[in-house]
Amino acid sequence: MIFIGQIQYLKIAKRETFGVYLSESGDREDERVLLPIKQVPEGADTGDEIEVFIYRDSKDRLIATTMPPAITAGGLALLRVVDTSKIGAFLDMGLERDLFLPFKEMTYPVKKGDEVLVTMYADKSNRLAASMKVYHCLKTGAPYRAGDEVEGLIYESSDNFGLFMAVDDMYSARIPKRECFSKDVLGQRKKARVTRVLKDGKLDVSLRDPAYSMIDSDSQVIMEALDKADGVLMLSDSSAPDEIRDQLKMSKAAFKRAIGHLYKDGVIEIREDRIVRK
Repeated sequence: MIFIGQIQYLKIAKRETFGVYLSESGDREDERVLLPIKQVPEGADTGDEIEVFIYRDSKDRLIATTMPPAITAGGLALLRVVDTSKIGAFLDMGLERDLFLPFKEMTYPVKKGDEVLVTMYADKSNRLAASMKVYHCLKTGAPYRAGDEVEGLIYESSDNFGLFMAVDDMYSARIPKRECFSKDVLGQRKKARVTRVLKDGKLDVSLRDPAYSMIDSDSQVIMEALDKADGVLMLSDSSAPDEIRDQLKMSKAAFKRAIGHLYKDGVIEIREDRIVRK
């Protein structure tokens, strides 16, 4: 069998002036693929095996190449966007033809020059395409522990679960919803702190510093919000987490720590439904 999107060893079944035809066994002509003459290794002869990658040329014909692709079917790679169109984008995969990324396979809008983390698949027409939905391709069992600093690409968001990060462009990590204060980070490479290693080997991470180091900065955010609200902020211990997140871009836990700090310093009063600057 000849598999599109894969690197495999095929035998030279027939020579022509424009190249050689390759096949797995050399027997059936309908199971042969052309390797253009400019890529035929010097001295290669009928019956010899050649390592090639199979894809489609500009005329949609199966073709072989000895050039190494930047990605193979089922694999994962960071590819550069070379162009966009009304139906998707085109990615440089290191070959003469670019890889198509359909709009429906994007997890956020991309533009020319962006680097995107993608996997490759064969569509219903057996054409190669890219997808930014890479959750199922990422590895577990990253060599990190709680408290470690990591770096990765934020590639997808979920209203239910938060943001998803590919740590080191290969390991599965999540920024839980309670830690997500903006979706503007989609497509960005960020440093994060591991907060938990799950039983399945996936990571929970945070873009924020540890709680004790965030008290001052969170307090500053609250004081600035009080200044803008003439000294009265309609938030309190009983406020819903989403309400606090929407107004201050911080979790309820961070809010409670910060107002506790400000209260002890004597700069605010904490009332049933609001906080008031003294």
